[in-house]
Amino acid sequence: MKRIIINTPDSLSAILIGARWEAVTKLLPQNGVAVLTDNNLYKLYGERFPGYPVIIIKPGEESKQLSMIEKLAGELMKKGIDRTGFILAIGGGVVCDVAGFLASVYLRGIKCGYVSTSLLSQVDASTGGKTGVNLGMIKNVIGTFSQPEFVICDTTMLRTLPEDEYMSGLAELIKTGLIGDKTIIDTLENNYPAIISRDRDLLADLVYRSVRFKAGVVAKDEKESGLRRILNFGHTFGHAVELHQGVKHGFAVAAGMELATLFSYSKSFIKKEECERIIGLLKKYNLTKDFKMSAGKVRKLILHDKKKAGDEIHFVFIAGIGKAKVNKLPVDEIVDFYRHCKSTNM
Repeated sequence: MKRIIINTPDSLSAILIGARWEAVTKLLPQNGVAVLTDNNLYKLYGERFPGYPVIIIKPGEESKQLSMIEKLAGELMKKGIDRTGFILAIGGGVVCDVAGFLASVYLRGIKCGYVSTSLLSQVDASTGGKTGVNLGMIKNVIGTFSQPEFVICDTTMLRTLPEDEYMSGLAELIKTGLIGDKTIIDTLENNYPAIISRDRDLLADLVYRSVRFKAGVVAKDEKESGLRRILNFGHTFGHAVELHQGVKHGFAVAAGMELATLFSYSKSFIKKEECERIIGLLKKYNLTKDFKMSAGKVRKLILHDKKKAGDEIHFVFIAGIGKAKVNKLPVDEIVDFYRHCKSTNM
């Protein structure tokens, strides 16, 4: 087991990678715990949950609504959870987002911890303290920065993930390699069979490297006022694709990374061979799809993006594999590039 500590001005958060998830019982208080999970995870692992009251939500984005938070707060009240209470999330990104937000606002804040069960959640969503729910179809507009007490990443649990969920998580792993740790890219290029077969030890090492990089970023910029913006590589276009097409987050981000890579090349931030290498890796794992959206639709969706400031947005470019840079651009410049890409079939 490897341990990474995220040290922010207000909290400490321990990320435990390679630990067996059942060991979570050693990290919990004896009383006042409620477990939050979804139907799918409860069917797979419910018999092995620690012996506390369990609250089950539907899987998927439909559970990330304020109305769900209100309902869950009522459930906590019924179960006698007070300000000394603790919420344990066992699930992927949606469950951890909901649990983290709920914990941060219930009785003005109680403690929580996560057993992260998806690759997407292990490498990205459950690390860093972002919580949130959606406003209609717009993702994570309502949320907080609130660090969990701990996150357990047991890569054995990834074997039960549906194929599309697993591949979605690989896209975020690629993102981390592109913006901060090029050794992740080398490993993904050179170990395709082991990655596809979900080798537990190799995945644990990749998750560790991804979390180590993100933890360093979060410790320096918890509230995303500067450096942490690089973690949004691929997300400006990606969120537009996700909202319009309703695809898994990672596939949308992969589409966004492909466009952002081409955009970086068009500005001479990367060389042709780097551009081809990045897009080749996305294609190797079959992550890129042809999503058809009008430039007008893309503009409308980008204008809903949380990173927008007036008619400008902080856009993340690649300045070399393992290195990112953020430029503030007019939204119309980004949309014009998208229009150019589609008209020339780049």
